[in-house]
Amino acid sequence: MLRHVLLASLVTVSAPALANDSVAELGTGGLILSRTDAIAMESEDLFISQEKVTVDYVFRNQTDKDVDTIVAFPMPDIAGSPYEMPAIPKNDVDNFLGFEVSADGQAIKPELEHKAVAVGIDVSDELKAQNVPFYPFGDTAVKALEALPQDVADDWLDRGIIVIDEFDDGSGMKSVRTPYWQLRSTYWWRAKFPAGKTVKVAHSYQPSVGASVGLNFFNDGKFQGDGYADYKQRYCMDAAFERAVAKSAKENADGYPSLSESRIAYVLTTGGNWATGTIGKFALTIDKGDPKNIISFCGNGVEKVGPTTFRMTANDFYPERDLNILILTPSQSGSGN
Repeated sequence: MLRHVLLASLVTVSAPALANDSVAELGTGGLILSRTDAIAMESEDLFISQEKVTVDYVFRNQTDKDVDTIVAFPMPDIAGSPYEMPAIPKNDVDNFLGFEVSADGQAIKPELEHKAVAVGIDVSDELKAQNVPFYPFGDTAVKALEALPQDVADDWLDRGIIVIDEFDDGSGMKSVRTPYWQLRSTYWWRAKFPAGKTVKVAHSYQPSVGASVGLNFFNDGKFQGDGYADYKQRYCMDAAFERAVAKSAKENADGYPSLSESRIAYVLTTGGNWATGTIGKFALTIDKGDPKNIISFCGNGVEKVGPTTFRMTANDFYPERDLNILILTPSQSGSGN
């Protein structure tokens, strides 16, 4: 038997500088193989919307021997903080992206391995000993920290495991013990690629969608500033997109577009470790959600195939950059791209 490791890459990527009323997106990705000459990716069909990401693969074992694998899906790292919270679809649960996976149509129930890390040190056992959940956001963790003995809380403060969040909730100042550790989670399961056969693998999850009220690239009635330069490169904003934004601005007395941002980051460049290094047949479909929404993203040969959907296809595809999607939602009726 040949043994290889199949990894699903789900990593956090740097988000653009955002306004104070923004939440940052967590970059998401798809399955990748550890370096192997045994298995080729014949096809990948990727669908992305604000509600769901689905990825359908066809892998082929090109050898005359079965390949036993460990398949892993690392969730994005989440750092606890009282100052900023990323966009998390399902709060206060281990499976915070609602991840599901199947092989040849049969649902797989993956194992979950997770740990808590503070200042680069694994503190999982200490959290377990005090019945503190690893997920660093939500009421469950805060209530568990309230119950800590004072000597334990003091020790965790000194070691950067927790911090004290001080705020006024309207009834006076409060001091609350707050998680400051990082959650690292990985789903994994065992799989077999039979000799000379294809295996269909499908997985889905709810994406982390960053959001801003207003626009980070349009200031004082103009496209300008560092935010504009970054967005122009990141999302490939073209003249048609900018005209739609300018039109919204002209329709308002204050000269500002009545638009809000939604952002999705999908990691494509971690792939390419299978036999050929390319994807035989690659298809990408993006749904902007509403015909009035305005969308921009980078891609070659993109076609509008429906009122809200855009599609790109390629043969022997090798991803050279990650995919960043910007969707603008109007607060009142208007035209979209």
